[in-house]
Amino acid sequence: MEGQLDIARLQAELAARDAEVAASAARIAELEEQVARLTEVVEALREELSRNSNNSDLPPSNDGPGKNAAKRKRRKQKGKGRKRGGQPGHRGTHRMLLPVEEVDDVVDLYPVECESCWESLPQVEDPRAKRYQYTELKPQQPHTTEYRRHAVFCPNCGYKTMAAYDGEVIPRFAFGPRLMSVVAMLTGVYHLSRRKTVRLLWELLGLRISLGSVSNIEKRVGDAIEPAVDEAWVAAIRARVKHTDGTSWLQAGVLLSLWTIATTAVTVFKIVANGRKETLRKLLFELRGVLVSDRATTLTFWAMERRQVCWAHLLRKFISFSERDGPAGAIGQELLDYGGLVFAYWADFKDGKLSREQLRTWMAPVRAQLEAALERAAAAGIKRLSGSCADMLDHRLALWTFVDREGVEPTNNHAEQELRAFVLWRRRSFGTQSERGNRFAERVMTVAHTARKQNNNVLSFLSACCEAHLNGRPAPSLFDPCLAAA
Repeated sequence: MEGQLDIARLQAELAARDAEVAASAARIAELEEQVARLTEVVEALREELSRNSNNSDLPPSNDGPGKNAAKRKRRKQKGKGRKRGGQPGHRGTHRMLLPVEEVDDVVDLYPVECESCWESLPQVEDPRAKRYQYTELKPQQPHTTEYRRHAVFCPNCGYKTMAAYDGEVIPRFAFGPRLMSVVAMLTGVYHLSRRKTVRLLWELLGLRISLGSVSNIEKRVGDAIEPAVDEAWVAAIRARVKHTDGTSWLQAGVLLSLWTIATTAVTVFKIVANGRKETLRKLLFELRGVLVSDRATTLTFWAMERRQVCWAHLLRKFISFSERDGPAGAIGQELLDYGGLVFAYWADFKDGKLSREQLRTWMAPVRAQLEAALERAAAAGIKRLSGSCADMLDHRLALWTFVDREGVEPTNNHAEQELRAFVLWRRRSFGTQSERGNRFAERVMTVAHTARKQNNNVLSFLSACCEAHLNGRPAPSLFDPCLAAA
């Protein structure tokens, strides 16, 4: 009896110990799972903290001061012993003299006497005279014209008659086309605030203008250049190769979307409600030509074989992979090596060292090896890597368009550079306050960027548009060669 009690007691103790072991094992499993989760979070946070302009889509302005100090130090050490400034053999740049017909005044200087025999010399013009030019700004004065409607008493009956209002003689607006164009350039091209524009006009020209007048001028200039903007949009949509990119925009604190389409001849901007596929499908209303962009899912309506994915984005992604530990870092380094070959061969092609056929031949093995590496990476099941690589494979038809199509670049840098001025404007002004402000911003920036691509003077073109609009004439064309020569 007593033995049976001892056995029962031992069995109870053993069961209790088994329960403790099971609880400990469960607790250990729970802690191991928690450590795994926390390790994953730490890795994600470390990767996020290490993001910069070299391994992500962040702009260089986000890198912060001193971020590239090591790189600059290496460049400095590499060029140690070299003096500052232009090096021997560097062609250099110099201020070009204005043509004689554009000079306002000429002062001719003649030698008084001969340096050999000291006889007096006649003043004979030398066609190869040594020329010097001195340029100064004269005080700027706005020119104001006042129109007066006089009332005159009749000497016969004493009735007072006032001169009739003649809309053909008295301007409908208080400011002329050139002044309106200057205001539009200050606010819409150089992105001064309206208050700073008012202050600058007063200090530079002695012109007093109200904030409300600046707003009204923007509206009138925006209306005047609308036909030119429509013309630019048609040219952009019908271009054989076009670059597109988007960013956020604010209207009175409401988040909108800003998109650009840039070609070698034109750049157009549009502020839309959002960056969804349906919105962009309407914006790019003719699916014509090759579209260069990033891998945005909102652009999947464009046929993949007529797209070019930006390799600069891919390269930054490969860099971010290579900076990770373990298998992800090894895969990233392999992809980065192949990406380096892509850019090296493209640089040789641009420099004329490779023909188009040679470029195709050299790229063929790189293409096969890179896509094989992407397939291995997609199948590896690595978080924050395999999914990205699988998406790149979904775009494989758009990875190599630049190899076969003339005029197609492997990067979307052109659209990003065109969009940068708008991004800086948004950072300074926090966007616009109304729909009217959106229309003015996108129109004046479209005209400015396109006019410069056409070698047109932006101020002259804006003035021509405003003058035509005020006089009821058709707006000038952005592609008029006469404007470029003016």
